[in-house]
Amino acid sequence: MAQLPPKHQQVIQTHAALIVKVVETCSNPEQRPHLEKALDISAQNGWGKLVAAIRSILDGKRDQTVLGGLDEEDGIIVEAILRGLQDPTTLPDPNAKPDASAAAPALASLIQAAGSGNAMALKMLADMAEQMSKTGGEMTRLGGIMRHMVNGERDPDVLTKGMGSDTRQLVLRILEELSKLTVH
Repeated sequence: MAQLPPKHQQVIQTHAALIVKVVETCSNPEQRPHLEKALDISAQNGWGKLVAAIRSILDGKRDQTVLGGLDEEDGIIVEAILRGLQDPTTLPDPNAKPDASAAAPALASLIQAAGSGNAMALKMLADMAEQMSKTGGEMTRLGGIMRHMVNGERDPDVLTKGMGSDTRQLVLRILEELSKLTVH
C-alpha cells in the first residue's frame, strides 16, 4: 500500500478485515453465506451501495463498472478488493491497527474546505460524523466535534473535553494540520 495516498491507505487499513474476507470468499464460495450475514447488517446500517458493489464482485464482476455510484471511501474499498483479487500481495493486514494520525491531514483538509463553504466537503464530514456516531464510544465524541471545528472552534480544551488520550491526540493533530492550512 506504500504507493497509495495516505488517505487511501487509512481507509484500506480501517476496512482491512472486510477487504480480505471478500477476496477470500471469491476464492472459496462456500464462505459466502457467512459473509452475506455481515453484508446484510452493513446494508441495514447505510452501506447499501458498497454492499451492492461487493455482491457484484462476489457474483464474478471484476471490472471498473462496479465503482459506479460509489462515494470516495466506498470506491477505495472496492478498488482494494479488485486489486487484491488480481494480486493478493496487495491485501492489507487485517490484524494491523490503522494509524489514526494518518487521518489528521485528510480530516483537517475537509474541515477547512467545509468551513470555507465547500458543500461537498461539508456533506462528506456530515456523513463521516454520522458513521462515527453509530460506532459509539470515542468515535461518537470525535464525530460530535466536527461541526464545531467547521464553525471555527480551535480551543483544544473545549474540543477534547472528556476524550481518551488516543482521540485527544488525533484532535490535536487535526488542529495542528488546520493551523498549517490557515497559514498558507
